[in-house]
Amino acid sequence: MVPYIIRRMLASIPVLVVVLLVVFFGVRLVPGDPATLIAGQEATQEEYQFIRQSLGLDEPLHIQFREWTTGLLRGDLGRSVRSGQDVLSLVKRRIEPTLALMITTELIVIFIAIPLGVLAAWKANSAIDRAIMLFAAIGYSVPVFWLAYILIWIFGLWAFGMDDPILPVARYVRLTDDPWEFIRHLILPAFSLGVISIAGITRMTRASVLEVLREDYVRTARAKGLGESVVLMRHALRNAGLPILTIVGVGLAFLLSGSVVTENVFAIPGMGRLAAEAIQTRDYPIIQGMIILIAAAFVYINLMIDILYAYLDPRIRY
Repeated sequence: MVPYIIRRMLASIPVLVVVLLVVFFGVRLVPGDPATLIAGQEATQEEYQFIRQSLGLDEPLHIQFREWTTGLLRGDLGRSVRSGQDVLSLVKRRIEPTLALMITTELIVIFIAIPLGVLAAWKANSAIDRAIMLFAAIGYSVPVFWLAYILIWIFGLWAFGMDDPILPVARYVRLTDDPWEFIRHLILPAFSLGVISIAGITRMTRASVLEVLREDYVRTARAKGLGESVVLMRHALRNAGLPILTIVGVGLAFLLSGSVVTENVFAIPGMGRLAAEAIQTRDYPIIQGMIILIAAAFVYINLMIDILYAYLDPRIRY
């Protein structure tokens, strides 16, 4: 197992190098630059050039790329061109709300999607199955930002008015400050962020469990008199777990990128909102650092999924 993990980690290096190249040169293809936004419309050409020089934007691109990658090897993501603060420090201050949102979302997704998928497979081709698959199809098609605004309108504005909303529609409350308000403030953003994952995992769970239910050993278990719940949970779901685990893991990585929209809609001061602010101000170091962190999360979450395969299925050997 250890040699396999080392090989996978080494194999991820070329992937991250490609991501570095795409990120660095991609953000610089976007029209505009930080110096223009900092200087303002009324700045003279001399002032504009001075700002570019102070930010290092007057250097050739290959020099900028070399300095940036050298800093990354030292664990330095650079400094914000707007505030001058260290990017890693900015990320550390914003990571708590994002992690809280991701964990809450993933819990909601798992506790809704997997039971719905198992129920749809158990009641295959029935009205219950068709209703669940209709919900999954709609959930997979709804844009996150549109659903977020609809939830704000329903729970925050329409039901009881602004004076007494059912659920808070903005802000973030720390768990240590007020656990109950912490949960209430995360329900709407977590649900809106997780609907697409709920739809995808529900469909995958249904397909995987339905395939297992057709196996001979399931018919044997039923013939031995085992209860339907035992057949579903111990035999069907357990043996259908690998595809479900894959989509759950990939969905967890997608939540990190999807938080950009959700955190802005619900005014959550997390990493997603930091990335959106950086895009608006062309803050290259923050944009590059955020994308690198998301790419690394994708790579190493997939690695963790592969490692878990061996524990879930003893037949798998690396």
